[in-house]
Amino acid sequence: MATVADILSLIKSLSSTEQSQLKTALLEDSPKASKLEQLITESRFSGGLVCPVCGCLGHISRNGHRKDGKQRYICNDCGKTFIANTNSITAGTRKDLDVWRKYIQCMINGLTVRKTAKICGIHRNTSFIWRHKIIDSLQKLAEPTELDGIVEADETFFLLSFKGNHKKSSSFIMPRKAHKRGKSTHVRGLSSEQVCVPCAIDREGHSVSKVATLGRVKTKDLHNVYDGKIKDSATLCTDKMNSYVRFANSNKINLVQLKSGKSKKGIYNIQRINSYHSKLKKFMRIFNGVSTKYLNNYLLWNIWVNVKGGSIRDRVNNLLKASISEHIYIKCKTLSNRPIVPLLR
Repeated sequence: MATVADILSLIKSLSSTEQSQLKTALLEDSPKASKLEQLITESRFSGGLVCPVCGCLGHISRNGHRKDGKQRYICNDCGKTFIANTNSITAGTRKDLDVWRKYIQCMINGLTVRKTAKICGIHRNTSFIWRHKIIDSLQKLAEPTELDGIVEADETFFLLSFKGNHKKSSSFIMPRKAHKRGKSTHVRGLSSEQVCVPCAIDREGHSVSKVATLGRVKTKDLHNVYDGKIKDSATLCTDKMNSYVRFANSNKINLVQLKSGKSKKGIYNIQRINSYHSKLKKFMRIFNGVSTKYLNNYLLWNIWVNVKGGSIRDRVNNLLKASISEHIYIKCKTLSNRPIVPLLR
């Protein structure tokens, strides 16, 4: 049997052309990258190699392969080594592209955690974590959204929910008495037991919706949600609420307000925002109550299900590429320890 020294001696005796041919043959026999790794590499590094740790662009070198055949890289700035899916939603998972694609297709169809887990062959807890990993990765992509033209705006309300914050938790204290089944709130009308979500949509289908406050919306809440989201050239169409008057004046936006009971005034109306609210409420009913700390994620998810255009296949492909290319690292603990009410400041 040949020793290592014999093999090295044989390699040195080969010509440069023969050594090159041997290297090519060894690379061809090495484990091939999975479809998921290939897609992540194409999505993340389309503009050049980027370090997922420090964000450095360009100063990246290849650093061999892992035992499982995955390409390893090293950042020449921070010295960290990484692979294509480091700090991504797929980091630490062992599922291939087909499972992730199937999961996202379930999301686009608005399926529950348990139904999605059954279809994808994963545990329901894994299904829940994947859902929020994917939506969290899209939050940065949603930040540059700007509405223009005729923009319709109105608020909708959801019951304040502490679902998922169990009494066995050492860090959570129930701030009120639990609601009995069949009872919506302890107080009639708008109160601090209802979460206010301002929503706006333009004629092109671009939309914004965020948790703003508890109870009735104020001008400062509108600023927190809409500042930088509605262009100066837009015309804002709302109902007769004074908060919108002060908001529009301070942002120098043209405002058209409709009288109570009216949904149309010439070319201006609030029919699209009413339809948006209707679809949003229908979407939320599937989940039998959503914890308020996750509500912003469900609002963004609803946009992909009910607002974005294109076929289901196009939306699945766009959502898959957008979510896996984002640099994000989420632990289960940080997911469950989010603020109970994610109010904007």
